[in-house]
Amino acid sequence: MKEKIFFVSGIDTDAGKSYATGFIAKEWAKQGLNVITQKLIQTGNTGFSEDILIHREIMEMNLNEDDKAFLTMPEVFSYPASPHLAARIDKREIDFNKIEKATNELAQKYDRVLVEGAGGLMTPLTEEMLTIDYITNKKYPLILVTSGKLGSINHTLLSFEAIKKRKIELKYVAYNLYHNDENSLIQHDNLLFIERYMQKMFPKTKLIIVPKIYQKVLV
Repeated sequence: MKEKIFFVSGIDTDAGKSYATGFIAKEWAKQGLNVITQKLIQTGNTGFSEDILIHREIMEMNLNEDDKAFLTMPEVFSYPASPHLAARIDKREIDFNKIEKATNELAQKYDRVLVEGAGGLMTPLTEEMLTIDYITNKKYPLILVTSGKLGSINHTLLSFEAIKKRKIELKYVAYNLYHNDENSLIQHDNLLFIERYMQKMFPKTKLIIVPKIYQKVLV
Protein backbone atom coordinates (compact mmCIF):
# COMPACT_ATOMS: atom_id res chain seq x y z
CA MET A 1 0.00 0.00 0.00
CA LYS A 2 2.92 2.35 0.66
CA GLU A 3 3.81 2.37 -3.04
CA LYS A 4 0.68 4.50 -3.50
CA ILE A 5 1.92 7.21 -1.11
CA PHE A 6 4.29 9.97 -2.25
CA PHE A 7 5.73 12.56 0.12
CA VAL A 8 6.10 16.13 -1.20
CA SER A 9 8.78 18.26 0.41
CA GLY A 10 10.69 21.36 -0.68
CA ILE A 11 14.11 22.93 -0.68
CA ASP A 12 12.78 25.64 1.64
CA THR A 13 9.55 27.11 2.99
CA ASP A 14 8.77 29.17 -0.12
CA ALA A 15 9.37 26.54 -2.80
CA GLY A 16 5.67 26.39 -3.69
CA LYS A 17 4.88 22.88 -2.43
CA SER A 18 1.12 23.41 -2.31
CA TYR A 19 1.08 24.72 -5.86
CA ALA A 20 3.23 21.82 -7.11
CA THR A 21 1.23 19.23 -5.16
CA GLY A 22 -2.05 20.40 -6.67
CA PHE A 23 -0.56 20.50 -10.15
CA ILE A 24 0.89 16.98 -9.98
CA ALA A 25 -2.38 15.63 -8.55
CA LYS A 26 -4.31 17.18 -11.44
CA GLU A 27 -1.90 15.83 -14.06
CA TRP A 28 -2.10 12.31 -12.61
CA ALA A 29 -5.90 12.55 -12.54
CA LYS A 30 -5.82 13.41 -16.26
CA GLN A 31 -4.03 10.09 -16.78
CA GLY A 32 -7.01 8.29 -15.26
CA LEU A 33 -5.65 7.82 -11.75
CA ASN A 34 -7.82 8.38 -8.69
CA VAL A 35 -5.68 10.89 -6.76
CA ILE A 36 -6.03 12.62 -3.40
CA THR A 37 -3.77 15.02 -1.52
CA GLN A 38 -3.12 15.23 2.20
CA LYS A 39 -1.45 17.89 4.32
CA LEU A 40 0.73 16.11 6.87
CA ILE A 41 0.61 18.92 9.44
CA GLN A 42 -1.00 22.30 8.76
CA THR A 43 0.13 25.32 10.75
CA GLY A 44 -1.19 28.87 10.73
CA ASN A 45 -4.81 27.77 10.43
CA THR A 46 -7.70 27.06 12.77
CA GLY A 47 -9.73 23.93 12.18
CA PHE A 48 -9.03 23.66 8.46
CA SER A 49 -6.12 23.48 6.01
CA GLU A 50 -5.67 26.33 3.54
CA ASP A 51 -3.18 24.19 1.61
CA ILE A 52 -5.86 21.56 0.94
CA LEU A 53 -8.08 24.36 -0.38
CA ILE A 54 -5.26 25.37 -2.77
CA HIS A 55 -4.90 21.76 -3.92
CA ARG A 56 -8.61 21.43 -4.59
CA GLU A 57 -8.79 24.69 -6.53
CA ILE A 58 -5.90 23.64 -8.76
CA MET A 59 -7.41 20.16 -9.15
CA GLU A 60 -10.73 21.85 -10.04
CA MET A 61 -12.67 19.80 -7.53
CA ASN A 62 -14.81 20.55 -4.51
CA LEU A 63 -13.99 19.40 -1.01
CA ASN A 64 -14.99 15.75 -0.75
CA GLU A 65 -16.08 13.53 2.12
CA ASP A 66 -12.50 12.69 3.06
CA ASP A 67 -11.71 16.40 3.36
CA LYS A 68 -14.80 16.96 5.49
CA ALA A 69 -13.83 13.99 7.67
CA PHE A 70 -10.35 15.59 8.11
CA LEU A 71 -8.54 12.55 6.70
CA THR A 72 -6.69 14.93 4.37
CA MET A 73 -5.82 17.35 7.19
CA PRO A 74 -5.43 15.23 10.33
CA GLU A 75 -3.43 17.78 12.34
CA VAL A 76 -4.03 21.55 12.20
CA PHE A 77 -2.30 24.08 14.47
CA SER A 78 -3.07 27.76 14.78
CA TYR A 79 0.37 29.41 14.85
CA PRO A 80 2.23 29.90 11.53
CA ALA A 81 5.49 28.23 12.45
CA SER A 82 7.29 24.91 12.10
CA PRO A 83 5.21 22.06 13.55
CA HIS A 84 7.32 21.59 16.69
CA LEU A 85 6.80 25.23 17.70
CA ALA A 86 3.16 25.42 16.58
CA ALA A 87 2.36 22.33 18.67
CA ARG A 88 4.09 23.85 21.70
CA ILE A 89 2.14 27.11 21.34
CA ASP A 90 -1.18 25.25 21.00
CA LYS A 91 -0.19 23.14 24.04
CA ARG A 92 -0.80 19.76 22.47
CA GLU A 93 1.38 17.11 20.93
CA ILE A 94 1.23 16.04 17.29
CA ASP A 95 -0.65 12.74 17.03
CA PHE A 96 1.46 10.79 14.53
CA ASN A 97 -0.65 7.65 14.95
CA LYS A 98 -3.68 9.66 13.85
CA ILE A 99 -1.76 10.99 10.84
CA GLU A 100 -0.54 7.56 9.75
CA LYS A 101 -3.99 6.04 10.17
CA ALA A 102 -5.49 8.80 7.99
CA THR A 103 -2.79 8.37 5.32
CA ASN A 104 -3.29 4.60 5.19
CA GLU A 105 -7.05 4.96 5.00
CA LEU A 106 -6.67 7.28 2.00
CA ALA A 107 -4.25 4.81 0.38
CA GLN A 108 -6.95 2.13 0.60
CA LYS A 109 -9.37 4.35 -1.33
CA TYR A 110 -7.15 6.01 -3.94
CA ASP A 111 -4.56 5.05 -6.56
CA ARG A 112 -2.17 7.78 -5.41
CA VAL A 113 -1.87 9.84 -2.23
CA LEU A 114 0.30 12.99 -2.28
CA VAL A 115 1.31 13.94 1.26
CA GLU A 116 2.53 17.53 1.46
CA GLY A 117 4.94 18.26 4.30
CA ALA A 118 5.53 21.51 6.13
CA GLY A 119 8.53 23.60 5.09
CA GLY A 120 11.67 21.88 3.84
CA LEU A 121 13.32 18.54 4.46
CA MET A 122 14.99 19.68 7.66
CA THR A 123 11.91 21.29 9.19
CA PRO A 124 11.47 19.96 12.74
CA LEU A 125 8.22 18.12 13.40
CA THR A 126 9.14 17.62 17.06
CA GLU A 127 12.16 18.48 19.17
CA GLU A 128 13.67 15.11 18.20
CA MET A 129 12.32 14.43 14.69
CA LEU A 130 12.87 16.28 11.41
CA THR A 131 10.71 15.94 8.31
CA ILE A 132 13.47 13.94 6.62
CA ASP A 133 13.44 11.52 9.56
CA TYR A 134 9.71 10.96 9.07
CA ILE A 135 10.16 10.29 5.34
CA THR A 136 13.02 7.88 6.04
CA ASN A 137 11.11 6.00 8.73
CA LYS A 138 8.01 5.61 6.55
CA LYS A 139 10.06 4.76 3.44
CA TYR A 140 7.89 7.02 1.32
CA PRO A 141 9.15 7.87 -2.18
CA LEU A 142 9.89 11.58 -2.34
CA ILE A 143 8.90 14.41 -4.65
CA LEU A 144 11.28 17.33 -4.06
CA VAL A 145 10.03 20.78 -5.06
CA THR A 146 12.63 23.31 -6.18
CA SER A 147 12.43 26.55 -8.14
CA GLY A 148 14.25 29.05 -10.31
CA LYS A 149 14.84 31.56 -7.54
CA LEU A 150 18.32 32.92 -6.88
CA GLY A 151 19.89 30.59 -4.31
CA SER A 152 17.82 27.57 -5.23
CA ILE A 153 20.79 25.66 -6.66
CA ASN A 154 22.51 25.75 -3.28
CA HIS A 155 19.38 24.64 -1.42
CA THR A 156 18.63 21.95 -4.00
CA LEU A 157 22.11 20.42 -3.89
CA LEU A 158 22.13 20.45 -0.09
CA SER A 159 18.77 18.64 -0.20
CA PHE A 160 20.20 16.13 -2.69
CA GLU A 161 23.10 15.38 -0.33
CA ALA A 162 20.73 14.79 2.58
CA ILE A 163 18.45 12.57 0.47
CA LYS A 164 21.42 10.51 -0.73
CA LYS A 165 22.78 10.11 2.78
CA ARG A 166 19.41 8.86 4.11
CA LYS A 167 18.97 6.55 1.08
CA ILE A 168 15.54 8.04 0.34
CA GLU A 169 13.99 7.14 -3.01
CA LEU A 170 13.84 10.42 -4.92
CA LYS A 171 11.07 9.68 -7.41
CA TYR A 172 10.58 13.15 -8.90
CA VAL A 173 12.07 16.63 -8.78
CA ALA A 174 9.40 19.27 -9.43
CA TYR A 175 10.90 22.45 -10.90
CA ASN A 176 8.41 25.13 -9.98
CA LEU A 177 7.98 28.12 -12.30
CA TYR A 178 5.17 29.81 -10.38
CA HIS A 179 7.31 32.79 -9.32
CA ASN A 180 6.51 35.57 -11.79
CA ASP A 181 9.18 38.01 -10.70
CA GLU A 182 12.24 35.82 -11.17
CA ASN A 183 15.16 36.55 -13.48
CA SER A 184 14.54 34.41 -16.57
CA LEU A 185 18.28 33.91 -17.21
CA ILE A 186 18.82 32.59 -13.68
CA GLN A 187 15.65 30.50 -13.86
CA HIS A 188 16.73 28.84 -17.10
CA ASP A 189 20.31 28.24 -15.97
CA ASN A 190 19.17 26.81 -12.63
CA LEU A 191 17.02 24.30 -14.47
CA LEU A 192 19.90 23.17 -16.71
CA PHE A 193 22.32 22.92 -13.79
CA ILE A 194 19.91 20.94 -11.59
CA GLU A 195 19.00 18.65 -14.49
CA ARG A 196 22.68 17.87 -15.20
CA TYR A 197 23.31 17.26 -11.50
CA MET A 198 20.34 14.90 -11.30
CA GLN A 199 21.70 12.87 -14.22
CA LYS A 200 24.90 12.24 -12.25
CA MET A 201 23.47 11.81 -8.77
CA PHE A 202 19.92 10.49 -9.36
CA PRO A 203 19.81 9.11 -12.92
CA LYS A 204 16.47 7.33 -12.35
CA THR A 205 14.71 10.41 -10.97
CA LYS A 206 12.23 12.12 -13.28
CA LEU A 207 11.95 15.88 -13.69
CA ILE A 208 8.53 17.57 -13.61
CA ILE A 209 8.16 21.16 -14.85
CA VAL A 210 5.43 22.93 -12.90
CA PRO A 211 4.16 25.85 -15.05
CA LYS A 212 2.74 29.22 -14.01
CA ILE A 213 -0.79 28.59 -15.22
CA TYR A 214 -2.35 28.34 -11.75
CA GLN A 215 -0.65 31.39 -10.29
CA LYS A 216 -3.97 33.12 -9.60
CA VAL A 217 -4.51 30.62 -6.77
CA LEU A 218 -1.55 32.00 -4.85
CA VAL A 219 -2.24 35.72 -5.32
